[in-house]
Amino acid sequence: MLTKEELPECPVATAVQIIGSKWKLLIIRNLLRRPWRFNELHKSLPGLSQKVLTDSLRSMENDGIVTRTVYLENPPRVEYALSPLGGTLRPLLALMAQWGEDYKRQTGC
Repeated sequence: MLTKEELPECPVATAVQIIGSKWKLLIIRNLLRRPWRFNELHKSLPGLSQKVLTDSLRSMENDGIVTRTVYLENPPRVEYALSPLGGTLRPLLALMAQWGEDYKRQTGC
């Protein structure tokens, strides 16, 4: 997790730094529904490489947005879920979805 001094002064820039990539937003969208295993998350996002998924999940875990739970089974099972802090992104993504619908309607797309 970044220190206060490492974060941008602007709160919008901070949000963009933490969740601003295309893939992070789509990962968060999926994790808002339920916990996911790595491979099912990867399959649900065509075009996303395993490396970018791994890097994105690690980054969001370090930022406190995502939790990683390892189940000691044979074979081991790992699930990713939104942390309580990550869950606070629900209204933001709902507004983004509404804006996307409005945009499509207004532009005839």
